[in-house]
Amino acid sequence: MLIVKNYTCTWQCCDCNYCLDKTTNKVNLLSQLQKPTNILLLSLAVSDFLVGFLMIPVEIIRNTVCWLFGDILCTAYYYVACVVLSASNGNIVLISVDRYVAICDPLHYTTRMTVSRVKYCVWVSWLLSVFYFILYFKDELIQPGRSNSCIGECELSISYIAGTVDLFVNFLFPVTIIIVLYMRVFVVAVSQARAMRSHVTAVTLQLSVNVKKKSELKAARTLGILVIAYLICWCPYYCYSVVEVNLTSTPYAYFLFFLLYFNSCLNPVIYALFYPWFRKAVKLIVSLQILQPDSCELGLHFTTLPLRG
Repeated sequence: MLIVKNYTCTWQCCDCNYCLDKTTNKVNLLSQLQKPTNILLLSLAVSDFLVGFLMIPVEIIRNTVCWLFGDILCTAYYYVACVVLSASNGNIVLISVDRYVAICDPLHYTTRMTVSRVKYCVWVSWLLSVFYFILYFKDELIQPGRSNSCIGECELSISYIAGTVDLFVNFLFPVTIIIVLYMRVFVVAVSQARAMRSHVTAVTLQLSVNVKKKSELKAARTLGILVIAYLICWCPYYCYSVVEVNLTSTPYAYFLFFLLYFNSCLNPVIYALFYPWFRKAVKLIVSLQILQPDSCELGLHFTTLPLRG
C-alpha cells in the first residue's frame, strides 16, 4: 500500500512538473514574440491580410460585374482600401526605421525601440491613415456616388489638388524615408562586413575576396528587393493619378489597383520569409507539427533581418 501511494505521489509530482515546464515554455515563447520587429510584422500582416481577404475580391467584383451594393458601400470600399494601403505604407516605413536603428545604432536599439514605443507608433500610423482619408474622401463621404454617371457604377473622382497632396503624403514622403534609411543601412552593413573581413585577410587573401563579394552582393540583393518591389508596385499608380482625375474609370485602373494590392502579396515574402525562424514556423505549420503537444519545445530562434551582409 505504501509503495502504491509513493508511486502515485511521484506520478503526480512528475505530472505537475511537466505542466509547469509546458507553461514556462509557452510563456517564454510569448515573451520572445513580444519584440518590436515582430510587432511591426504583425501590423504589416494584418494590413496585408485585409487586402487579400477584402480588397482583392471586391475589386474583382467591381471590374467584372455591375456594382449592386449601393453608393454607400462603394465609397466605403474605396475608403477602407486607401486606409489599409496607407497603413501598410506606414508599417513599411516603421520597419525601415527599426532596421536602421538595429544596424546603425545597435547599442541603443533596446532603449530606443521599446515594445511600448513601437506599439504606440503602430497605433498612430493606423489612426493617421483613418483620419487622413476622412479628409481625403470628404466630398464622397458627404455625397456617396457623386462620381458615378449611372446606376451600377462604382467610380471615384479626386480633385487634382487632393491627388497631388496624396502623392506627397502617401508616396513621395514614405518612399524618400525608405530609400534614405536603407541606403544608410546598406553603407553601414558593407562597412561592418569589411571591418570583420580585415582580420580574415591576414589569414587568407583569396578567401577574404570571395567572402567580400558574396556578402556585399547579399546585402545589395536584400535591400534592392525591398526598395525596388515597393517602387514597381506604387510608382505606376501615382504617376498616372497626377494626370488623370477619374482614375477608376480608365482602362488601366484594373491593372494599377491590382499592382498596389500585389505589393501587399509580396510583403509576406519580402519582410517575413527573410527571417529563419519564420521559415521554420511555416514548415512546422505546413507539416502539422505545430499540432503536436511538444510544439513549444521545437525551438524557434527569433532573429532579425539579414541585412548585415
